[in-house]
Amino acid sequence: MTDSSDTGTRRFITWISVALLVVATDQATKWAIVEWVQLYGKVPLNSFMNLTHQRNTGAAFSFLADAGGWQRWFFVVLATVVSGVIVAWLWQSRKEGATILLGGLGLVLGGAVGNLIDRARLGYVTDFIQVWFGSWAFPSFNVADAAISVGAALLIIDALFLSRSGPAVDVGS
Repeated sequence: MTDSSDTGTRRFITWISVALLVVATDQATKWAIVEWVQLYGKVPLNSFMNLTHQRNTGAAFSFLADAGGWQRWFFVVLATVVSGVIVAWLWQSRKEGATILLGGLGLVLGGAVGNLIDRARLGYVTDFIQVWFGSWAFPSFNVADAAISVGAALLIIDALFLSRSGPAVDVGS
């Protein structure tokens, strides 16, 4: 029979492993794009999606991309702090945390570290997935960005509907 401390440690290791898998996948796909698609080149996949090779010196939607360079280290520090907080949150929640919460944290952590590696090493993040809807293009993104988005959605779902410490949902009396 295992005690709750062993179960909690296994859960923590599981979600850290998910984060590491996101980081490895993110870095491998970025490497492949840099190797096989020229900068600003595009490889059409179908009528609504391209592979492209872009560099983003800013944050989401190129926020602060033209800020002059200080944003690189600001985002490195921010991602490092956020990653540390998420690791601590995962550890604290390892025993009682819902799978949706822990999964969301693992995905956000993996995405944050994936982009942190690029930003610290290169000064920018490599983006390569481009989605079109008619004549409108969604800003290019990468595996880390997708993991952060899905993870954030899971955290919102947990906070709104699942977590005991989340906001109370009044369903009427």
